[in-house]
Amino acid sequence: MATPHDNSTLKAPFATADQTEPRLNTEALERVRRKSLENEPSPADPVWRKGLVKLLNDALATELVCVLRYKRHHFTAQGLTSPHIAEEFAVHAGEEMGHADRLARRIVQLGGEPDFSPETLLPRSHAAYDSSLELASMIRSNLVSERVAVESYTQMVHLVGDRDPTTRRLLEEILADEQRHAEELQGWLAD
Repeated sequence: MATPHDNSTLKAPFATADQTEPRLNTEALERVRRKSLENEPSPADPVWRKGLVKLLNDALATELVCVLRYKRHHFTAQGLTSPHIAEEFAVHAGEEMGHADRLARRIVQLGGEPDFSPETLLPRSHAAYDSSLELASMIRSNLVSERVAVESYTQMVHLVGDRDPTTRRLLEEILADEQRHAEELQGWLAD
């Protein structure tokens, strides 16, 4: 019979529901302690961190361009269905600004500087700015930009992997918002 601290019978990384007391798999923890960290990039690795900060700054530029596009569309949307959609554009602009703030905060936490330079926003952005005046064109432009954001955040989540769980969680949370935005916009086009 296994002793209270004997985890040899555990197959999962942590205790299962049928055990009386939850316990971590100490063998797995010991393997991690013994694992060599040589040649493994981490947030502490200056080269990897510099590249991550650049990726995050490009995502910051994308979010800021999206804020500007959504704000323009909010104020210029015309037509029968435009009041509701214009208000949704304002909501999306606010959510994109929240993403920008979170990205800037993470850049600082990583020892970098958030780049808010207006001169470089468009060249660094993954999404385009749009000055359409027709409502359907606005929706299509925003949908394309949200799909681009979904793809770029998906790639960033993959690139970060397990090297930086904090950044990965942030990117996954933003990705979920961008996916929701794309679904909403797709629904408006279908209406």
